[in-house]
Amino acid sequence: MARLLFGAVLTALMAFSVGGTAAAAVDSGSGMSANARTDVYIKDIASDTGFEPHGAIYSSFFNSPNIKICPTAVECLSSTNPVVGSTSYIFVKLNNHGPYGSGISSGTLKAYYTTSGGAANWPLHWTQIGAKPLVVAASGVTTTSIAWNNVPSIGHFCLLLRWESPTDPMLFEGPATSINTQYNNNIAWKNANTVPAATPGSVSVRPYALANALDVPAKFDLAFRPLGEAVPGAKIVADLGPEMFQRWRAAGAPGEGIRVVGNTSIQIVDPYKAQIRDLLINPNERPVLSLSFSVDQVLQKPYVLQVVQVGPAKEIGEKYDVGGVDYTFDPKER
Repeated sequence: MARLLFGAVLTALMAFSVGGTAAAAVDSGSGMSANARTDVYIKDIASDTGFEPHGAIYSSFFNSPNIKICPTAVECLSSTNPVVGSTSYIFVKLNNHGPYGSGISSGTLKAYYTTSGGAANWPLHWTQIGAKPLVVAASGVTTTSIAWNNVPSIGHFCLLLRWESPTDPMLFEGPATSINTQYNNNIAWKNANTVPAATPGSVSVRPYALANALDVPAKFDLAFRPLGEAVPGAKIVADLGPEMFQRWRAAGAPGEGIRVVGNTSIQIVDPYKAQIRDLLINPNERPVLSLSFSVDQVLQKPYVLQVVQVGPAKEIGEKYDVGGVDYTFDPKER
């Protein structure tokens, strides 16, 4: 419901509807002929056909199936974690044509990264990796890649891909990356990470950055959601750090499916409904939590756990997903 209500607010701002009046918005805003409008799109989710917003409530809009990281210049079967100091390759599939235009499209594909986590503010929290001028065929899928040289030492990342073209403009942009992604089909977000689970008892630690795109301090929740079955034998601990833990305590330590296990740490007890609630974040602040993952048995198949930052939308007073990461517990060594 929050997604639908927020969509109603943004519809007025963007002057377009899911039914397909984006061309009219381009006409009035840029003087561009509707016939000249092209529409390349990058999928947010597997069922995405280019309409904005894509309309999937509680979907992984931050894990685009059209983006993958590969260790070589040859496209790999599935996305991998980049290795610090190496050169990785970001492969992107560009779909043409979408519902708002047609024809050959010329533009530039740009890639950005930020610390892995939930929300991120545009453009404050993003660092550009590279850019590639392209001509995209009038139909079908164009696959290309951008080299990521000397992957930096923060180790785990979120990626943002943007298709920028004079004939395929952004329909709406603000500081919230989540809203920009869902309301522009030429923006896609890739927040996914692999957690090795071949050795029982070994611990994998991942950073998890939070953010607040509003212009006032606000309280956010951290929600844990298995995509399918819960990970058997998993132990998941969130270390909030001294400052965020103190703020959480001051708010009354709200949440469910959790328990405090250290000076600043919280263990996830019930992965189906675990939430750490009311984490106070100031505007443009970028606190980074630490998530640790382990299993007590060898897994027979991969399992996926989604960790999502949930926050308020000022316009409607509701909460909605502002970003997250899909963590795959992989029974193979990586």
